Amino acid sequence: MLPIGDDNSQRRLFPIVTNGLIAVNICVFLLELLGGDNFIYAWSFIPARFLSDPFGNFITIFTSMFLHAGWFHLGGNMLYLLIFGDYVEDRFGHFKFLVFYLLSGLAACFAQFIVGMFSDIPTLGASGAIAGVLAAYLFLFPRGRVRVLLAAWVVNLPALLVIGAWIVIQLVSGMGSLSSASSTGGVAYMAHIGGFLAGLVLTLFFRKKARPLYYSQIIIDLLSRSLKNHTSFQG
Repeated sequence: MLPIGDDNSQRRLFPIVTNGLIAVNICVFLLELLGGDNFIYAWSFIPARFLSDPFGNFITIFTSMFLHAGWFHLGGNMLYLLIFGDYVEDRFGHFKFLVFYLLSGLAACFAQFIVGMFSDIPTLGASGAIAGVLAAYLFLFPRGRVRVLLAAWVVNLPALLVIGAWIVIQLVSGMGSLSSASSTGGVAYMAHIGGFLAGLVLTLFFRKKARPLYYSQIIIDLLSRSLKNHTSFQG
C-alpha cells in the first residue's frame, strides 16, 4: 500500500517550507554520497556519543534529520512529507510548521535515546519528524482521503486507514526493538513512535496559543553553541 497523493483543492498556501525541506534533504544526501561514512558519522545522532557530551553533540539531533541511509530511505520519507506536509503547513503557517517539524524530530531522537542511550549505532533520517507531520495530518483532517497504489490499481482510501496501518507497523516493530535491537536491523522504530506522539501533543498546542518564536530562539541559541563545539571537536 503506497500513498501517491491526496486532494489539495482546499490548500490556501504554497507549501514553501515542505518543498524547501525536501530540497534540503536531497542536497544533504548528495553531500553524503560525496563524504561517505565519515560524513555520516560526524553528523548523525549517536546515543553513546551524545551521552558522553550532550552539549557538544546537541547539533547532531537536528543534522541527523537530514541524513538518509539510501535512495529508498530518502524517497520514502520525502514522498510522505510531500503528500501530508503541505496540508499541515497550510493549517499552521510556514514558520510554525517549520518549528513543529524540528520539534517533532527532536522528540523522536530523544525517544530513541531513552531506549538505547549506550548504543554507538548512528541514528539518522527524517522519519521521526515526518511521523509528527502524519500525526498532525490525522488530527487536523480525520476525514481526509489519500490516493493509494494497490498492486496495479489506484484507489482512494481514508487517511485514517493509511496512517493507521503505518502506526500499527511502527508499534509492533517498536515493541521488538525494546526486546532485541538485532531483530529490527537497527531501524529507529522508537523514534518514529516518539515523533508521532510528539506531533499529536504539539498539534494541540500549536492550534491554540502557540508561541513558536520564543521556543525557536532557545533552539537556535543551543544549536549555534553546539555547532561551535562540534566542529571544533571534529577538527
